[in-house]
Amino acid sequence: MVLIVDDQAENIFSLKKLLESQDFEVDTAASGEEALKKVLKNEYALIILDVQMPGIDGFEVAETLSGYSKTKELPIIFLSAVNTEKKFITKGYASGGIDYITKPVDPDILLLKVTTFHRLYEQTLALNETKKVLEREIEIRKKAQQELNDKVEDLNTTLESLPQIAFRADSNGRITFVNKKWFQYSNCTSIFPQTHPDDVEMEKIWRNAINGGEPFECEVRIKECASGLYPYHLLRIIPMKKDAGIKNWVGTFTYIDDQKQAERKKDEFLSIASHELKTPLTSIKAYIQLLARLESKKNEGSVVASYISRAHEQVGKLEHLIADLLDISKIENGKLKMNKKPFDMEQLIANVVETVSNTNHHSTLRVERAGVPMLKEIVGDVIRIEQVLINFFTNAIKYAPEADRIVLHTAINNDHVYIAVQDFGIGIPSHKKDQVFGKFYRVEESAMEYQGLGIGLYICAEIIKQHYGTYGVESTPGEGTTFYFTLPFS
Repeated sequence: MVLIVDDQAENIFSLKKLLESQDFEVDTAASGEEALKKVLKNEYALIILDVQMPGIDGFEVAETLSGYSKTKELPIIFLSAVNTEKKFITKGYASGGIDYITKPVDPDILLLKVTTFHRLYEQTLALNETKKVLEREIEIRKKAQQELNDKVEDLNTTLESLPQIAFRADSNGRITFVNKKWFQYSNCTSIFPQTHPDDVEMEKIWRNAINGGEPFECEVRIKECASGLYPYHLLRIIPMKKDAGIKNWVGTFTYIDDQKQAERKKDEFLSIASHELKTPLTSIKAYIQLLARLESKKNEGSVVASYISRAHEQVGKLEHLIADLLDISKIENGKLKMNKKPFDMEQLIANVVETVSNTNHHSTLRVERAGVPMLKEIVGDVIRIEQVLINFFTNAIKYAPEADRIVLHTAINNDHVYIAVQDFGIGIPSHKKDQVFGKFYRVEESAMEYQGLGIGLYICAEIIKQHYGTYGVESTPGEGTTFYFTLPFS
């Protein structure tokens, strides 16, 4: 809106009509006093101000408006028919005017100036609004940045308080924070601890984890700066995701060297014990067989003969246990070798089912077959695969003592065979299924009721891995469990 200030009504009328003809919104004031009141109350884009007025003249109005923060930037065009000398024009500019026009006024020139100043006013308003929006945006970003900094500081404080070596990295893998524990194994915040010469380099491990984009963990030996030793640590790397992307990474090295050394000593003991037990056990087995022959000749079916038979059975169980312990020793030392040759899987299955049926004391238990027959030969270690199948069946019988059947499932999927043994026993809790193939792991709920060391499935898993197959378990507590494995044909 444009304000016209003039003490002459005819001047106001002519100027108002001229501006309204060009669609300008116009307000008027007949004196300087009235103009000041209106300017403080309303918003104007421009003031057309007469210089010569009774009371407060135009110069005084302009000087007064320049003293208020609200109106100091308000554009003023002075109009004068009397004060046309240079000193008055200079005074007009000095008092805050942006233009000085002498009468008679050229309507076209006046309209051009009003249009220009009005456009500038609108642009100024737009710029001021943009400025406010930017200021609000800056304030929001400052607040968000402060919140982020607070969260980062909280995370850093948490990482600093951990007993493990802890670090944080950006989405590209550049380390951005390390805790004090880090410097026991590295002298630089940007350089990972040195790994053992026999282990994969840390940079390669880190890069593979970054490229994978998923949580990662592995055991690694890293060099301690002070001692030069390479104690075992468990490295865990977790991606922190946001908006379907990875924002940063958090990693820890947990000291597990004492645990690893204890495991090594235990494995050494098992290896030595197994070898030492094997020799006397072989002698015991031979003597029992001799006793069985002598007794059968003298008095077949006697009580002594039955006792000898039971002793022979228990020696057989002990022999299997020692064989399993020896297998674990071989696995730990990388010496569990596979003698792979083509074999008939269907015949192997038949042999295993017959063995299970003959050795099982549960007279009503039956083995059912579901799926297609295995007509194509498989390349593998037939003795070891038989060991896996027998172990699956043994577990099925052990953990489903009240069931009257076991189901053997077979299938062919592309270039792999699928074999599963399903029981209808106690089942395994879902949160423990991933651990049953671990060494010496036993589900706590069944550990007291069902005997065993928890090493059979661990050996089975290693055998299947060396055949480049897969293995797993499906289970529902109270309904039963299915252990399965797959093998490539060659």
